[in-house]
Amino acid sequence: MDSFLLLAFIFLAAGVAAVPIATRLGLGSVLGFLIAGIFLGPLLQTLGVDVVSIQHFAEFGVVMMLFLVGLELQPAMLWQMRSRLLGLGGLQVTLTALGVMGAAMLVGQPWNISLAIGLIAAMSSTAIVLQTLNEKGLMRSDGGQASFSVLLFQDIAVIPMLAFLPLLAIPELVELAADAGGHGAEAHGDGHGDAHGDDHGGDHGGGLNLVENLPGGLRALVTVGAIAAVILGGNYLTRPIFRYVDMAQLRELFTATALVIVIGIALLMMLVGLSPALGAFVAGVVLANSEYRHELESDIDPFKGLLLGLFFITVGAGIDFLLLSENILAVLAMTVVLLAIKAGVIFVLCVIFGVPGSDRWLAALGLAQAGEFGFVLLSFAVANNVLPDAIAAQLLLVVALSMLATPALFILFDRVIAPRYSAAQSAEPDEIDVTGSIIIAGHGRFGGSGNRMLLSAGYKTVVLDHSSRQLDMLRTFGFKVFFGDATRPDLLAAAGIAEARMLVVAIDDREQATELVRYVTANYPKVYIVARAYSRDHVYELYAAGCRDIIRETFDGGVRAGRSAMEALGMNPIDAQRPSKHFEARARAALA
Repeated sequence: MDSFLLLAFIFLAAGVAAVPIATRLGLGSVLGFLIAGIFLGPLLQTLGVDVVSIQHFAEFGVVMMLFLVGLELQPAMLWQMRSRLLGLGGLQVTLTALGVMGAAMLVGQPWNISLAIGLIAAMSSTAIVLQTLNEKGLMRSDGGQASFSVLLFQDIAVIPMLAFLPLLAIPELVELAADAGGHGAEAHGDGHGDAHGDDHGGDHGGGLNLVENLPGGLRALVTVGAIAAVILGGNYLTRPIFRYVDMAQLRELFTATALVIVIGIALLMMLVGLSPALGAFVAGVVLANSEYRHELESDIDPFKGLLLGLFFITVGAGIDFLLLSENILAVLAMTVVLLAIKAGVIFVLCVIFGVPGSDRWLAALGLAQAGEFGFVLLSFAVANNVLPDAIAAQLLLVVALSMLATPALFILFDRVIAPRYSAAQSAEPDEIDVTGSIIIAGHGRFGGSGNRMLLSAGYKTVVLDHSSRQLDMLRTFGFKVFFGDATRPDLLAAAGIAEARMLVVAIDDREQATELVRYVTANYPKVYIVARAYSRDHVYELYAAGCRDIIRETFDGGVRAGRSAMEALGMNPIDAQRPSKHFEARARAALA
């Protein structure tokens, strides 16, 4: 039987078996893949499988992931992130490296080995963190954006680290390597150094780096030219290429073209000694405004998911449990110290950079691990006689164990830290010292627009919202708003629900909105209720709860878009009103 088919079956079957169980238990897909890899490890060793080589191939999933992340970011948005990208990211790498370096020197390591360990430990896992944040819907949160800024800076920092590490070489190891003809470095890790180098295009690119022997100025010029080629190609070549491919009317050809673009950019970056992940991210940002953006996302996402899953399996399978058992206390102690130093540094920086509440903990716990680039830097350090084999082998376990601990840290955040912050917020509502004829529950984009219109017309409103950050911003503009959960009867009473003429329900939680309507309808039947619905099903739920004035954002926006389309096609605006009003009337009649 073909060994490739056997390996493909083993890895896919392990993922299919483990991930649904882990997800059902609330552990997340990443931990499911890692556990699958741990159980596969002995089998793969028996079959003589080179897990490291498979891991290098699977790391291309990180390249695809950063390309997709770039597609979600427009250049203007990236510019807005510059302070966190350079400040938060730069300080995290610097302070973490110095903190770990200090810890290593305390246990007797020389300064150069300690600094190398610090630089390796400063990296976090882009694959695990972004995958988990996306799964949990936390990517857009303050903690998610702070984490992304740090990860992006780390990916950029890999390049100067690869250039700097050889300067820390240990003379004794250099002499030993020279005497042995360089075989010692190659023997470590079954060729880890060469393989990792091939994948990430550092100075050890295994022949792929075409600029390593060029003078510094010329090398910089070639590097800038490669980045410029990615930007110009994304702006001016993708449209004609996709139009040409579209002539064939074959979906699979479009998918192949998308893969060619990502792989080609990664290859170009490796040829000039840059990180392929960084190049893919730049290309994604360039294409963020392209009309082909959504097509690219849908075509590449399945490949990204499979490769990342394979990467997580190889991390679990690559843990050397024999070496771990022989050095269990030392390895566990180093892992705990690493997690503590990184989490502490990131938490303090999040406080300094104004990341609020539980988002500080999200970033600190989420980024506390070492990452996949740690494997790259470890192999490179050994190949360049910076770290002895014995230390590198233990550090390899620390990196893997810290990555394995990350899903558990996310679970700790979800189940312990986040609920405490939510409970603390809901337990301390503002004292409501005014009443109004109109109460607005929720001051987001929907409730905020309604509130501004009512105030401009001279009506007095009382606004309740559970987002303290949102309300702090509104207060700076002079709005009278109160922090509190609008579904609590005591707060409604304090806001004057008994005397109010109207309640506008604009809170984000669908079930809470329905319960609020049901409560007010039953206890204060004279209060007129206007409620936002999230979907057609929610319209029926609100109607059954007693609300008769239901606004569906997507519905009203769709009707307006249809009317605008008819006007653009040449219909008189007055004539375009008739079909839109008729359509609205039919939709409302369906509720009666």
